[in-house]
Amino acid sequence: MKFTLSWLKDHLETEASLDQIAEALTDLGLEVEEIIDPATSLGAFRIARVIEAVQHPDADRLRLCRVETFPHGPEGASEEVQVVCGAPNARTGLVGVFAPVGTHVPGTGVDLKPGVIRGQASNGMLCSERELMLSEDHDGIIDLPADAPLGLRYIDYAGLNDPVIDIAITPNRPDALGVRGIARDLAARGLGKLKPLVVEPVAGRFPSPISVTIDPALKDKGCPLFAGRVIRGVKNGPSPDWLQKRLRAIGLRPISALVDITNFFTFDLNRPLHVFDAAKVQGGLRIHPAQGGEELLALDDKSYRLAAGQMVISDDHGPESLAGIMGGAQSGCTEDTVDVFLESAYWDPITIAATGRMLKINSDARYRFERGVDPAFTLDGLELATRMVLDLCGGEASEVVQDGAIPDTTRSYRFDPLRVRSLVGMDIPEADQRATLEALGFTLSGDQAQPPSWRPDILGSADLVEEIARIASLTKLEGKPLPRPQAGVARPILTPMQLRARAARRMLAGLGYNECVTYSFIDADAARLFGGGTDALRLENPISSEMTHMRPDLLPGLLQAAARNQARGTLDLALFEVGPVFAGGEPGEQSLQAAGILVGANAARDPYGSRRTVDLYDAKADAEAVLSAIGAPAKAQIHRNLPDWFHPGRAGVISLGPKLPLAIYGELHPRLLKTYDLKGPVMGFTVLLENPPLPKARKTGRAPLVISPLQSLERDFAFVMDARTEALTVVNAATGADKSLIAGVQVFDEFTGPKAEAQFGAGRKSLAISVRLQPVSRSLTDEDIEAVSRKIIEKVTKATGGTLRG
Repeated sequence: MKFTLSWLKDHLETEASLDQIAEALTDLGLEVEEIIDPATSLGAFRIARVIEAVQHPDADRLRLCRVETFPHGPEGASEEVQVVCGAPNARTGLVGVFAPVGTHVPGTGVDLKPGVIRGQASNGMLCSERELMLSEDHDGIIDLPADAPLGLRYIDYAGLNDPVIDIAITPNRPDALGVRGIARDLAARGLGKLKPLVVEPVAGRFPSPISVTIDPALKDKGCPLFAGRVIRGVKNGPSPDWLQKRLRAIGLRPISALVDITNFFTFDLNRPLHVFDAAKVQGGLRIHPAQGGEELLALDDKSYRLAAGQMVISDDHGPESLAGIMGGAQSGCTEDTVDVFLESAYWDPITIAATGRMLKINSDARYRFERGVDPAFTLDGLELATRMVLDLCGGEASEVVQDGAIPDTTRSYRFDPLRVRSLVGMDIPEADQRATLEALGFTLSGDQAQPPSWRPDILGSADLVEEIARIASLTKLEGKPLPRPQAGVARPILTPMQLRARAARRMLAGLGYNECVTYSFIDADAARLFGGGTDALRLENPISSEMTHMRPDLLPGLLQAAARNQARGTLDLALFEVGPVFAGGEPGEQSLQAAGILVGANAARDPYGSRRTVDLYDAKADAEAVLSAIGAPAKAQIHRNLPDWFHPGRAGVISLGPKLPLAIYGELHPRLLKTYDLKGPVMGFTVLLENPPLPKARKTGRAPLVISPLQSLERDFAFVMDARTEALTVVNAATGADKSLIAGVQVFDEFTGPKAEAQFGAGRKSLAISVRLQPVSRSLTDEDIEAVSRKIIEKVTKATGGTLRG
């Protein structure tokens, strides 16, 4: 957003310097990116007089000019220099603009040096407007009135000494896309007083011959209000010098008075307008959604094919304008325009943004409408523009025609002066807070604050605090230490889940894993492979086609990372991530996981043969290490109710009972490796950090070590059973025979295969276990040992259907 200092002072009564204004703008959040001061680039160009101009002796198109200059200003002594000039209007007595030796000429990019042209010395230059980058005029040098003050800087004489300020506008501040909005912020800061904006309605002299209608499908949202009026008898010549200077200063090319007026209001009051040549409009104007396939030649001389649903302004002939974005060339104004229709409307930001993106049109109007202009200023802007058209172009105006109404943006939020301290830590008196909000246009009533219609970004009470702190200046915020309790130790800050995440992260890093931080978004196909991909997890506005769904598991991101590493030659990998996963789009459907994958070998190559390919037991050991680190119960079961992205025969689930899984580990399914183009096998695990129950009470120390003074003993048992019976079933059954005496059960032999079936029968096997008995209060007698042995045999036989091997 560019504007000049004098333009700003049209709205702001201030004595502040340029530096003070620039510093305040940046501090207010309107960062100054550049200040273009004409005194820097054009300050050396001064008014001078040609004493005598004679023909160059060796060139027909050159003249020798004796120029009277004043290098030290009007009050200093004059000097005479010789200049060789090729301008056709160079003559004796001409008063023009002189650039001395050493001056940088912006229009040519040349630094002037003493020279000799066709044998004659030339020390300086008489300049044209193009050489000063004031216009494209290069037909001759600047010809000033004879009474122009000699020696005065040309920028002071021509009123060009007006610095241009270029500020960056964040998307949440559409009000700052007009000079008046910027002046309002500065006035609220205290750098001046905002001048009143008086709107005097122009009385209509006749009914408008052009009517306006809004399609009912668009009136509720797309275009709530469309207004305009005919102005007949205008003269569309060049705009006044002051208006052309302002537009050129901000990088716009003056076109004609009518077009320049609409551009002026776009930047002055953030009110984009459009003028139609009324003679080229057939019938009334209609705002409606395009049917699709219509062609429109726009004012940028490009033809656009409209898609169905895009807003367009049409007459009886067809489309005449892209609503809120760009007018059409068919109804554009020219020098021959006599009657115009001046339009002012409010367009829905989302609709304008979508159409602009589809058609790839970037215009000043689109830039403002898609951020949100002031809907309440729609009719006032029309009245002010009408007045300027009448003043600059003449004519008479019709009555205003409109369809729709100003949308209701009324809303209010609770104003609590104490929140400024609690949110930003600043002590600002309540009276100052209220004065700040009122200066910004807010309406205060009791403890309620109503934002002005030009501030669509104010959406809560916290935004009120932001405005107060911004105007007061966050540079005044003093750093203060957090309050500490008078005595004792401060309460812990981290939540139990944060502590678990930290413990899991430290354990996995200590085990040699490298941490990954991947996106929480994955593509739909990958999400479906891991039990997700539903509409509840689909993003409304994904950042790319590969990130359309929230991840249901951490493993997809790790597998993608492993595939990228393998593609670059790294084959042995140990990666982990701790982060959230999502089962749905509602609160409470997010959980915390720690996951890891192992690929390749378990160690670096060495001469001792310790290197081997990782297997599911590596993944199990690491999953158990994480569970131990987060304080999960040591006694857990292992079952095979696995998700289908794990290998069904080489994976397991660690759980507390059948319904509370703690971790899943094992080899990942081969189809995943094919999908991710991975060389496997790949071992993985997922620890469900939120599932282990929290301890009932915080332990202040370790439990005492209890060592029995009585000697333990071991008994071995071998059972014949169905070959499909799992060893865990046998171990659990034996352990439950007598929990007070049995300290451990271990499988030490399994006899399977054809030889076993030949001995025990088809589909049978032998499984041998070792049971360690640890007496607690007294030594065991033979009767005690036999009684425990009978319980073990009974429990195992009942659980497996097997028999004790003879």
